[in-house]
Amino acid sequence: MKTQIVWLNVIRFAAFFFLICCHAADPFYATATYATVEGAEPVNPDMLQWGERWMAFVRPCVPLFVMITGALSFPVRMEMGAFYKKRILRVLYPFLIWSVLYYLFPWLTGVVGADKSVVQKCFVWASTDSQSIWPCLENIARIPFTFDYLASHMWYIYMLIGLYLYMPVFSAWIERADKRQKEFFLGLWFLSTFLPYLLEFAGPYAFGTCSWNTFGLFYYFAGFNGYLLLGHYIRFHLDWSFRKTLPAAVVMLVAGFTITYLGYGYIMSLPEKTPEQIELFWTYNTPNVALMSMAWFLLLKHVRVSAESRAGKMLDNLAFCGFGIYMIHYFFVGLAYGVITGLSLPTPLLIPAAAVLIFVLSWSIVYIVKRYTGKAARYVMG
Repeated sequence: MKTQIVWLNVIRFAAFFFLICCHAADPFYATATYATVEGAEPVNPDMLQWGERWMAFVRPCVPLFVMITGALSFPVRMEMGAFYKKRILRVLYPFLIWSVLYYLFPWLTGVVGADKSVVQKCFVWASTDSQSIWPCLENIARIPFTFDYLASHMWYIYMLIGLYLYMPVFSAWIERADKRQKEFFLGLWFLSTFLPYLLEFAGPYAFGTCSWNTFGLFYYFAGFNGYLLLGHYIRFHLDWSFRKTLPAAVVMLVAGFTITYLGYGYIMSLPEKTPEQIELFWTYNTPNVALMSMAWFLLLKHVRVSAESRAGKMLDNLAFCGFGIYMIHYFFVGLAYGVITGLSLPTPLLIPAAAVLIFVLSWSIVYIVKRYTGKAARYVMG
């Protein structure tokens, strides 16, 4: 196991908790809002409100993962082909295996004689509760270019592989660029994060985009590559004291959360809204989410944990098991919902309690598999 940078592992832990909270909220939020889970009670205003608060609070989850990748990976010292082989194959095999398992799940529930309602109890956003093998095979056949909501978290792997393909190219510039040039790129990237709001509220065409062109002025500086550079920049160029970091981070967190929470509330108040509008203020490449992500990265950089302490070793193990946890955790979302709703917990604690249960189950299984199956585990757990 290679030596880990402990403060980055602290950020990884926070990113995982945020991510699993985000997914743990799905059945609570869907039940409160749409009553799509069989047997759901009428809309619960408290659960609806706390679902919105938690979903706004945890939006930095994916940006933090990308920032960690940027902080650890630049500059890329490997030859391009070797880099692709090491990085892409490490995620590709588990991605394919787990995608197939998720897509076969509805059919397998039918094979064992379970009622079809179990499909949407386990995967609240599933587009169908069919237990036929044919929709499963159709989803499997589409894996090379798309995902189904049975495995909605797999969208990240397509994006991650895209980043891996881009990183050796981007790294060549990063290695030559000075601090000011990186700041210039990050400035243009931050401007690009306003594009989702501009396109929604000012008009669908902006900065050269139109019906025959989606590649506008800021397109080449937009996207998750900005988070890659931001993670690298904070690690190597931003050495603020905690006294300077704290007030700046608090302002960014409060501003980012307020915009995310109130913006989502505004969208939900509209009489008619599209799925794209519902996700608008939750979009990862928006200024509000970028502010929260940068704030958490700056704050957690100051956490001091000894690598030899029990906490340090647990964080090191999380880095070892992390990809497997990501692959497997979505199987436990419905189970956690069933367990937690059977407990007499205050409403604000329901989602984080479900997240803790999912986290513990996933981490435990991945740890056991990786410890006792040797190198073969890499193909399943990464």
